[in-house]
Amino acid sequence: MKNEKVVLCGANAYEKKYYFNEAFQAIPRSVQEELHIICVLFTEEVGGIFTIAFEEDGTVVMETNAEEDDIYYDEVSSGLLVAEIRRQRQEMFESLSLYYRVVILHENIEELLKEE
Repeated sequence: MKNEKVVLCGANAYEKKYYFNEAFQAIPRSVQEELHIICVLFTEEVGGIFTIAFEEDGTVVMETNAEEDDIYYDEVSSGLLVAEIRRQRQEMFESLSLYYRVVILHENIEELLKEE
């Protein structure tokens, strides 16, 4: 069985576009705006395509890739920037994961809070 991810948002430096999954409109506007800024600034700095998604278990993942012929894309810088974003926004990503597990996967919030 293939591991399916649900894309929350992403940005594409080639098309100069940002995408936000409408299924997550209930996420507070301030968080949506922060996600928008993260995605766009990432692609402005590193290039390529950047997405933030949920794994099946609710874990938040960030992925970046580039077209094969993109000589400006720096894979090392992109990895460092992903690590920096994860460190700086750890609390937000933990909250998004909790949101996904409760609202989308319908897990019991009381049980989830006991785990922490």
